[in-house]
Amino acid sequence: MLQGQGAVRVLIVPALFAVVSCTTLGRINLLTTEDEVAIGRQAAREVEQQLSLYDDPVVAAYVDSLGQALVRHSRQSDIRYYFKVVDTNVVNAFALPGGWLYIHRGLIAAVENESELAGVVGHEIGHVVGRHGARHITKTFGLQVLLELAVGEKPSTARQIAGQFAEVGAGLTLLRYGREAEREADRFAVEETYAAGINPEGTATFFEKLMAMHASEPKGVEVWFSTHPPSRERIADVRAHIRKLPPKPGLKADSKRFREVKARILERQASGDKDRRPRGRRRR
Repeated sequence: MLQGQGAVRVLIVPALFAVVSCTTLGRINLLTTEDEVAIGRQAAREVEQQLSLYDDPVVAAYVDSLGQALVRHSRQSDIRYYFKVVDTNVVNAFALPGGWLYIHRGLIAAVENESELAGVVGHEIGHVVGRHGARHITKTFGLQVLLELAVGEKPSTARQIAGQFAEVGAGLTLLRYGREAEREADRFAVEETYAAGINPEGTATFFEKLMAMHASEPKGVEVWFSTHPPSRERIADVRAHIRKLPPKPGLKADSKRFREVKARILERQASGDKDRRPRGRRRR
């Protein structure tokens, strides 16, 4: 017999079939935080079987430290967040439901300073805070699937949903949250960086850099443009949000630790490229 929250959800979900349109469904979330964490945990396991994580503890510790500093100033700090670095040149980052975030090595190499990296990390935290993954699940899988989660009769349902997010993380499919979700995540990034003492302008300057990179070398950022398409409208929206914030002295744009980490990545990257170059025949 169902009791408590589970029983309430079983009563509510079927009733929604009669009143919720497909359009409205894309704007609501019927998952609990516990559902999101469970799905995210399973998806993270599958993602990490398909992706290679960057095996430098110095870089990993820095990214986690930056992420946790932003989480402390986010609107949802009551769950545990995990920050990991993916070993790929692709400029991208993504978040799974429930607090698992992945930052690509290529992204760290591409940003100019810590404020730009913080803007990206804050944006991905914003997707978790805004529960955009949960809303995507609600829209994609429908109310019947959510009823199965509520009743708990089909644990395979959670694994199926997690599998979709795992494929997104591994680059096998692309997850598009929509314009409003991206703009909301941008605003959360501005709030988090500002509160953490980091210049929120980095969010806007990185978007400008991405657009310039896309114009000159589109292949380098095509994944980012497919999942987080920057635009002049988004840049203007970010700066409008920044202007609403009260002046705050001492906002930092960069740090010695960031510069050391980026140099470490670039040095290892250059060394790896050198090792992979074809060797010519020796002259006799």
